[in-house]
Amino acid sequence: MYAAFFRQHGGPEVMETGEAPEPVAASGSVVVEVRAAALNHLDLWVRRGLPGRERHLPHIGGADVAGVVAEVGPGVVGWEVGDRVAINPSLWCGECEWCDRGEHPLCVEFKILGEHVPGGTAERVRVAARNLYRIPESLDFRIAAAAPLAYQTAWRALTNRGRLAAGESVLITGASGGVSTAAIQITRLLGARVLAVSSGPENVRRARETGADVVFDRLEGPFLDGVRAETEGRGVDLVLDSVGEATWEQCLRCLSRLGRLVTYGATTGPRGAVEIRHMFWKQISVSGSTMGSRAEFEAVMDHVAAGDLSPVIGEVLPLSSIREAHQMLEDGEVFGKLVLEP
Repeated sequence: MYAAFFRQHGGPEVMETGEAPEPVAASGSVVVEVRAAALNHLDLWVRRGLPGRERHLPHIGGADVAGVVAEVGPGVVGWEVGDRVAINPSLWCGECEWCDRGEHPLCVEFKILGEHVPGGTAERVRVAARNLYRIPESLDFRIAAAAPLAYQTAWRALTNRGRLAAGESVLITGASGGVSTAAIQITRLLGARVLAVSSGPENVRRARETGADVVFDRLEGPFLDGVRAETEGRGVDLVLDSVGEATWEQCLRCLSRLGRLVTYGATTGPRGAVEIRHMFWKQISVSGSTMGSRAEFEAVMDHVAAGDLSPVIGEVLPLSSIREAHQMLEDGEVFGKLVLEP
């Protein structure tokens, strides 16, 4: 089959396309014919080489996939060839204490499609049948492919870890990214107010169009001052941050009393200083979040299928343009999601 992959870690130049082994449906699994696959910043980290994580090379990336069932393995019930599906990229064992509790992203053997196992930047991909989500005829494959990783990540971070309630206020950093644009929409759906941080007038404009009530341009100066002015000194109830080191101190300072900060990424670096006295005086909580449980994935995908949420697609390219796609993500040229079609 035709696929995009890398044979060694490095920059966008290591990406190539060509023939790869055909996946075969095993017991409990299916093979999906890929109609659309979306990239994430995770694909960049995997390509560069995550420390301490060895993988078989060449490696096919791509966590976000939508397509049709092409082959059904032994023991699979409820799925037939031709069914339209999106794939949950979270992979769990189903046997550990965390899986028993329904906390699949905390599974002791947790993996992600396209990171730890071959992903969807190919004509076909194999997954466990339990990872399928049936999509209606009305849902475009591109939209379905752009949702899984970003929307379940944003949903869990806001609802489970962030305990967001209607009427509250949320500050979302990195507002041009896939998870952040999903978070803007979800925050509005849940009845909360959105303050966002982005860079440059075009990204600021598009963040507003996505649903943010107020957008701060970080290139114009510290967003902390803007948040304080906008909230009359109170601060926001929740900060959702993926930027990490470069914004960490400002994010903490933006919080109100009893405020919560949820982090799901660290694109500018993994270390953030904390003023402990500031935390206990305002009784601030800091927590992490990764991906989502099966129930959370299906809950947010139900909203996507119903049209309540609609992923922002910044660009659609053929799979043959994989190197260009990686370079665009590296350069920060994409607002929303970048979708590839085989």
